Amino acid sequence: MANSGDGERRRGRMRPVGRELPGVAGRVLGKRGLGEAHLLAEWTTVVGEALARETLPMKLSFGHGGGRKNGVLKLRVSSSAALSIQHREPQIIERINGFFGYAAVGRLALVQGPLPERTSAGPRASRPLTETETAELAERVSQVPDPGLKSALTRLGAAILAERRR
Repeated sequence: MANSGDGERRRGRMRPVGRELPGVAGRVLGKRGLGEAHLLAEWTTVVGEALARETLPMKLSFGHGGGRKNGVLKLRVSSSAALSIQHREPQIIERINGFFGYAAVGRLALVQGPLPERTSAGPRASRPLTETETAELAERVSQVPDPGLKSALTRLGAAILAERRR
């Protein structure tokens, strides 16, 4: 039985995500906040592909009593990019703060060192459909009048069939 914290006992009913998330995320993130985890997950979107290849956010720290503003973002950078990153610090901070929607970061602390290997999984190669599967799929979409929609449905169907019988 889960206790939601307000004295209300719930049995078999859905609980609000907002009430449960801190307990679940707290164990995973430790002292890191959800915003920091979101920044890490969206790093490439925030700074762009080129900068993301050369940098990795490590820790966002805030001073005591200052709230969650003007923090220091510890950023691991490749040695070859450190000088460039240092010169672009104002633009990087502007992008990060734009992502958060307020002045969360006041400065960067660069730590030079190797970055973890990036794995680009990319799309998995799908197995080719059999002649029977191809014919059945063509039959299923044959009544769709719009050629663009028919093409999209055929690609979707092929992907589903290829995955199903893998």
